[in-house]
Formats: sequence, structure tokens, C-alpha cells
Amino acid sequence: MKKRRLGKTDIMVSELAFGAWAIGGWMWGGADSKDAVRAMETAIDNGMTTIDTASVYGFGLSEELTAEAIRGKRDKVQVLTKFGMDWKEKKGEFFFDTKDNAGNSLSIYKHASKEKVISDCDESLRRLRTDYIDLFQIHWPDSTTPVSETMEALEILVAKGKIRAGGVCNFSADLMLAASGSFKIASNQLPYSMVRRDIEKDVIPVAIEKEISILAYSPLQRGLLTGKIKPGHQFEEGDTRPSTPYYKEPNLSKILSFLQRIKTFADNHHASLAQLVLNWTTRQPGITCVLAGARNPLQVLDNLGAAKFVLSDNEINKINNYISELSIDTKI
Repeated sequence: MKKRRLGKTDIMVSELAFGAWAIGGWMWGGADSKDAVRAMETAIDNGMTTIDTASVYGFGLSEELTAEAIRGKRDKVQVLTKFGMDWKEKKGEFFFDTKDNAGNSLSIYKHASKEKVISDCDESLRRLRTDYIDLFQIHWPDSTTPVSETMEALEILVAKGKIRAGGVCNFSADLMLAASGSFKIASNQLPYSMVRRDIEKDVIPVAIEKEISILAYSPLQRGLLTGKIKPGHQFEEGDTRPSTPYYKEPNLSKILSFLQRIKTFADNHHASLAQLVLNWTTRQPGITCVLAGARNPLQVLDNLGAAKFVLSDNEINKINNYISELSIDTKI
């Protein structure tokens, strides 16, 4: 699989990365730990060497499973994780209420003070069973902490050798510029898909100008763009996808009709819809790495197929024309 440079660093990441949110189980209706580890091992063995996780995914579980998968392979893997989410001390900016995998009620806070960032790093290193993190990312902006303070913490961690690079997630163009004024951020991780392209207006142009990598998450719109979710689909208890706008009518029917239109392009390359969507996403301007989640080895192998063909510029343009005809209401 092709490798791409992460920002201005010397870190090379795979163009498709293993997104480890779902394996934590939280908000995905649970997950099988053995399948999760085998999925990551399959990814690494087949060239998808970049794994993106976070402390809050499964409240530590995702990082612990990642540690199992990378055992004996650390030098071959780029480990990306995130900090700044507090579910224990309730400090910082309130985010939302949720439940853990056992059904216990929790309140999530965004907290990225210098002390919290450094503490989060030590906790992640412990769970990951490694002595360094390739990319350490603030998960969400924290309005209670100056961004310069958070970036100072990343500078300290780089100097100590605990992280190779620092990045941000879910930052607007203005906030990304503010962060980059205090610290040489390598990346900004944001939601981006065929049906969610708002970052093209302002974030991506700034990122390209400043040589900041964009890591695209939810490229399959949490599974919807695979074409496997139909009206009436039964989700597991705890799965939050049905409450998102893309899974609600009339958006769902519009998106499913759109997928039928672009299926021809997938068929022409003997590819699945998911592979077509992932391939398209890797080709978009400013996108360095695309996160593809999986809960078992078969899903990983399907994702890997996205790197085995090339969409022509003409195909890309036709797909983009179909996308431009979509009218999605994200406020429902």
C-alpha cells in the first residue's frame, strides 16, 4: 500500500489507516475483542500499517486491543491516538452524557490543559504498551483551555521523546491556524465523505497551504456508504447510528439511490461500493490518509481492496457530478 508523508514530519503513513473506534464497542453496539485484534493484525500484515485509536474509544479498551495487535510489530506500525477527553474527573468543557459498554452512565468532558495532556499521554503509553506514540492528537477543541497551552504540552512531549508528532482533530480553519501558530501541527483529523464535504470550503485550502495533513474519518459515513444498510435495518442496542441525520429519511433513501448510480463505477473495477468510496476519498485534494474501520479480518480485507485499482480523472469527475446533485438535510 502507498505511504504518504504526514505533514512536514518524517512519518510515513499508509493511505488507508485502520480506524479503531468501532473495536472499542462504545456507540457501536459492542465488539468482539478477539476479532478486533485479528482485524488489526490482518491490516498490518497487508500493508495498512497505520492504526488510529483514542483513549475514549471503549474508555481505554481500543488502545489495549491495539497493544495486543502491535506486539512484536511496533517498528512496522504507526500508532495514532488522541487525548483530551475526560470521563473520570469531570473537568473542562462538558461534551455530552453517554453510557459505557457495561451500560453505566457517564459524562464526557473536553479537557486539554497542559497537565491533562501530559497525563493522558502517560496513560495512553501504558495502555498501548509502547514507549512512544507516532501522532498524538487533541480529540476535540476545549474552550476552557487556551490552544497555546495545549500546544505547549505537545512541544514538551516531543522534546521528551514520548511522541513523534502532534496533531488536532475536529478543528475549524481558524482554530487550526491558531494551533499551528504555537506548534508545528502535523495534521487535522476531520469527518469527510462523499455526502459530507463541508471541509472543502475552508479547512482543506488552509491545510494545503500550510502543509498540514488531513486525516479523513467516517469516509463510509459510519457504514452507510457500503450500500449494505437498507431501510428497516436492525441495529444492535447501543448503536447510535440511527440517530444521525444521514440514517434518517428522506436522507437515507436519497443516499441509497445515489449509491445505485455510482455502483457502475465499482462494477467496472470489479470492486465493492465500499472500496469505490474509499478509493475516491484517497484521491481528493488535501487528503493524506483515510481511516477505514473494521471489526473483523474480512472487513479489513474488503477495505484493502480499495487500494488495488485507480479511478480515472473522468470517473472522478462523473462521481463528483452525481454528488453535487445530492441534497442532504443535516438538521433533521
